[in-house]
Amino acid sequence: MSGMKFSRSVHSRGVLASLSALLLCAGAAAVPAQSTNSPGSPVLRLLNASALPADAGASYKYLGPGSCSASACHGGIQPRDTTKVLQNEYSTWIVQDRHSRAYTVLTQPLAERMAKILKIGDPTKAQKCLVCHALSVPPQERGTQFDISEGVSCESCHGPASQWLGPHVEANAKHADMVKLGLVDNKDLAIRSEKCLTCHLGAPGLEVDHEMLAAGHPDLTFELDSFSSIEPPHWVEKAPDSKEPLNDKLFGVRIWSIGQATQLQQSMLRLARHARGPVWPEYTEMDCFTCHHSLTKPEDSWRQQVGYGSRRPGNPPYNPARYVVFRHVARSADPATTAELETTLNEISALVAELQPDRAELAAKSDRGAQLAGELAHKMRNMTYDRAQTEQLMREIANDGDGISLEGERSAEQAAMALDSLYLAYAGLGAPNPDLKGDIDQMYRMLDNPSAYNAPKFAAQMKKTSSAIR
Repeated sequence: MSGMKFSRSVHSRGVLASLSALLLCAGAAAVPAQSTNSPGSPVLRLLNASALPADAGASYKYLGPGSCSASACHGGIQPRDTTKVLQNEYSTWIVQDRHSRAYTVLTQPLAERMAKILKIGDPTKAQKCLVCHALSVPPQERGTQFDISEGVSCESCHGPASQWLGPHVEANAKHADMVKLGLVDNKDLAIRSEKCLTCHLGAPGLEVDHEMLAAGHPDLTFELDSFSSIEPPHWVEKAPDSKEPLNDKLFGVRIWSIGQATQLQQSMLRLARHARGPVWPEYTEMDCFTCHHSLTKPEDSWRQQVGYGSRRPGNPPYNPARYVVFRHVARSADPATTAELETTLNEISALVAELQPDRAELAAKSDRGAQLAGELAHKMRNMTYDRAQTEQLMREIANDGDGISLEGERSAEQAAMALDSLYLAYAGLGAPNPDLKGDIDQMYRMLDNPSAYNAPKFAAQMKKTSSAIR
């Protein structure tokens, strides 16, 4: 996603009216939901029949979203509150979730034009596209009903279902045991973040590089709490094996902080891969809008007025968006680790801005940055926040308007998403603040045209936002 056009503060997450028209799995539609916990239930027999034998030599297989779509499983219309899950997850995905249409995007004219520029042939068959726009796994890992055209589906996030599909509905099923059978442990927020970032940032073999951006692919931005809210959510946050929602009214702050730490960790690993890779400089590691911005007369240029510090004029700077906001919460979690991380990031920024640095040194420092960010993510797993801490964190971020805004448009995006996430968590305590919400919405609107981004104006809006925090 590019820019802030998905902002939950500005745009509605309304339910599509066509849910009732879904054609669900008719064979299990008449089975009552409560029967799924019975070892001899028709639904359990159906699931066990569709799952493959889980012997030690068997490989995991992906069965496709149809294996989850029975109305007594995850294909119901209305959410339930009497079971551990809502049981309408498939319906939510197929009707409301953009992930279900990720493959279809590859059939559109823009995708075809990009594929022509990149010389990769049919985008619906090119692995460069399929690795993120579908569940692209080898033929030997596909079940009989697997269909790659179903896009980014259940098993893309939850893992291959062949071994846990049947066992996971048994009355004595334990989350930890299902994880051993291939279920992705999305209860762990760091693991959940890593899974999202595989495509929303990049991983080995899954890259949106500068070449792809030049062909027309949108740049990638991410913030776990904001993106979770527009997913749309098809889950209730619960502890493993619990039917009760987590009793943490500021859980959103924890999601945001762990997501930020994990995003930084993965971005450091990506930078290390690029530094060791065949192409450098890799411009996706730099601030895009240092070059791709609306031109003005020199006397009107805020960039030239601010100057370039120790960086050679004309060299694009490192994009620090995944750190400049996160550092505010990191300092409170572990000051010593954060201090070393700040030093490491400053050294990385200087090396990237050289354009032709010692690449081995850059890779090594990036590896260290990833290690430090991972340590912070680990410490944040079980952190809880109170109202005063959340308010203080919002204030610290908003008061850093000058520092954040001058780091570029992507850093400004992260500030807007962070303040939005923190405000919504804070307002959930019964402390709504319409003025503050309006100021955050205005921050989003100032990012609608990234190439026209103006750091001094954005910094002024952040100061206005800060004054509304009370």
